[in-house]
Amino acid sequence: MRLLHTMLRVGDLDRSIAFYTEVLGMRLLRRNDYPEGKFTLAFVGYQDEADGAVLELTHNWGVASYELGTAYGHIALEVPDAYAACDAIRARGGKVVREAGPMKHGTTVIAFVEDPDGYKVELIQAKS
Repeated sequence: MRLLHTMLRVGDLDRSIAFYTEVLGMRLLRRNDYPEGKFTLAFVGYQDEADGAVLELTHNWGVASYELGTAYGHIALEVPDAYAACDAIRARGGKVVREAGPMKHGTTVIAFVEDPDGYKVELIQAKS
């Protein structure tokens, strides 16, 4: 078994694709409309689906927003330098909600950004 993808429901698919590709640097891997079901799926990631897990962005036609709930946590991305990543994300219009710095009760450097639908993305600085 292997992890294939994580699905996020999004209110504006083009806005979400722009965030994940232009702000976080992922690639749009595929996008398919399903008119009979009134939804569109877009898959984004850093590598091909055959090589690693990706995100599935699901847009249900006519639905502009969702309640995130209290069970969902975040997506985590490893970055070489969390401080530089925050600066780059901010420069590209992204929203940093927790600046880079050591996590509480530890030494790992982390930061959090938020996507256009309010989903949190944790940036974890790679250990040197």
